[in-house]
Amino acid sequence: MTDRGRPRAPNRPRSSAPARGDAPREQRPRDERVVLEERKDEPGLAVRRHAVEILSAVLDDGRPLDQVLDHRAGIPSWRALTPADRGLVRAIVSTCLRRLGLIDDALKRLMKRPLPPKALRARQILRVGATQVLFMDVADHAAVSLATELAARDPRLQPWKAMVNGVLRNLVRERETILADQDADRLVTPLWLWRDWCESWGEEAARAFGHAHMVEPALDLTVKSDPEGWAEKFGGVVLPTGSVRFVSHGAIDKMEGFEAGEWWVQDAAAALPARLLGDVTGARIADLCAAPGGKTAQLVARGASVTAVDLSPHRLERLKQNLARLRLAPAAALAADLSLWEPDAPFDAILLDAPCSATGTLRRNPDVGRLKKAHDLEALQALQAHLLDRVAHWLKPGGLLVYCTCSLQKAEGEEQIVTFLADHPEWERVPVTPEEIGGLAGAITPEGDLRTRPDLLPAEDPRLAGLDGFFAARLRRRTV
Repeated sequence: MTDRGRPRAPNRPRSSAPARGDAPREQRPRDERVVLEERKDEPGLAVRRHAVEILSAVLDDGRPLDQVLDHRAGIPSWRALTPADRGLVRAIVSTCLRRLGLIDDALKRLMKRPLPPKALRARQILRVGATQVLFMDVADHAAVSLATELAARDPRLQPWKAMVNGVLRNLVRERETILADQDADRLVTPLWLWRDWCESWGEEAARAFGHAHMVEPALDLTVKSDPEGWAEKFGGVVLPTGSVRFVSHGAIDKMEGFEAGEWWVQDAAAALPARLLGDVTGARIADLCAAPGGKTAQLVARGASVTAVDLSPHRLERLKQNLARLRLAPAAALAADLSLWEPDAPFDAILLDAPCSATGTLRRNPDVGRLKKAHDLEALQALQAHLLDRVAHWLKPGGLLVYCTCSLQKAEGEEQIVTFLADHPEWERVPVTPEEIGGLAGAITPEGDLRTRPDLLPAEDPRLAGLDGFFAARLRRRTV
């Protein structure tokens, strides 16, 4: 926590020293120095320009952040940045998306009138500058001057150059007063989610969700063996569920054990649904909506014969590459629309990770709450119900079906199961037990379903706390 009572990201104390990306040119590596000279940019300007472009793609064009940053489909000049500059861009963008409500509230207090539609880029420039002023270890003068320079270099924004400068300078002066007056836990949550969560979970829980979402979470790994040993290597902890958790620094593919296939990245909550199928040795299992393959890898590693089905051929290629890196047996990977596809024989068990709003992943994907809207839920709920109806006929009598979503919306979880069981009397719920999920009794609903939340699993270091919001129900097709 900072002296203002607000978490800061990244977790360094504020200082007047220049941040990475703003260092004097003589302190930069030689290759980076050449790139900057060729661009004729002030040090750090390219970083802010990329942050503005990425925020515009996400918030103005509605593109998912991981798609924008994808090396094949993202911003072309993204690859030209040095690793250090890419890291700073990611830090600015993720911090801005994570605390967008606070940033916009602060800017609104200092602007005489809203920006017109033709000045959308100026809004993103202001957000980038405000993110640094409010929440990052960047010298105030650098944040203000670079934002002003970005506006000055865009001919369309000439009328707003002075406004950008003035608003950010005033933000520097009034920062402490504004932050002390904000209701942070409320403002970081989009209004449509806040209303839903207050109705479903109560205001206290909604505030706890918002508080957790302000903190960038640690990295969770599912390991093949020796979780204690891997936790020691990475300076982390072993969670009660068996996942290894630690604060990550650097590229994942450069970490020990990656090339050897000793582990894979998987949120601890996402690792639980596959465990609900019990002993799967020799079982024929369908992993539906399977990519990128964390659950498939769990099932294959435990001896199952897995058919992995996903709509996206590209994502299935990634699944197959992950299994190959992990030195696991291949799965039967099929690119298909589950609304049209039919299996050639019934399965022993099915894991259906249904398409959903993904609001349970806001800790790791802060763009989700800004890209999804309340009206999106209706179509998703209809699809989820449709898929449940279809896959119910793909199991042998006595077979298990685990339905799960990475959503905090009860309409996509608990309410779907209530409706399904009412419409399908030949099915029954098989309650989850604490022993199956590492003793996390608090993650089991009164009905016996699995429900993880961002405010579960507290820890002294908030980065090591919490779980993604997941729902899972285990159902059995009766034999008579």
